[in-house]
Amino acid sequence: MSSGLTGSNDLAPRWEPTHDEYARADDLVEQFGLAHKAGLRWPTLSQGERGRALIARALISSPELLLLDEPCTGLDIAAREQLLETIDDLAYTHPQMASVLVTHHLEELPATTSHALLITAGQAVAAGPAAGVITSENISAAFGHPIDVEYRHQRWSARTGRSSRRGIRRQHAAEVTAS
Repeated sequence: MSSGLTGSNDLAPRWEPTHDEYARADDLVEQFGLAHKAGLRWPTLSQGERGRALIARALISSPELLLLDEPCTGLDIAAREQLLETIDDLAYTHPQMASVLVTHHLEELPATTSHALLITAGQAVAAGPAAGVITSENISAAFGHPIDVEYRHQRWSARTGRSSRRGIRRQHAAEVTAS
């Protein structure tokens, strides 16, 4: 957490966190469910624990903006959901802080997502309140592929139909077999 306080990994040997800074770090470690891992070294943490630790590290300096670039990459579904719950909780524990999350997967959007920007080839496809932006039409345009978007239980999901391709393959296979 000390590098989160100083904004550097190169700490001067004379720098020592204050009692209040230690207390703040302990509070964040507890808040993110990592108290039982506090004494462990980085390589022993799971990918999900590392993600939560990095968010806690970023929050130690009380930023106004938190940038998250594909934070769920490499996580299994349980770790993903734990991380997304952590991100959702930030709306309540750090209401003054804005956050930006980049992802290619709608399932990775926290329930607290309020606005969205869809970008394709460096160009905005749609931007604005999430409910108006995250639609089947806009997502299909962004990915250049027909995608059905669903919003249920305060979460988005996306599905793409593959039946047309399978139908073509089956028809082709039938033609080849019948020849």
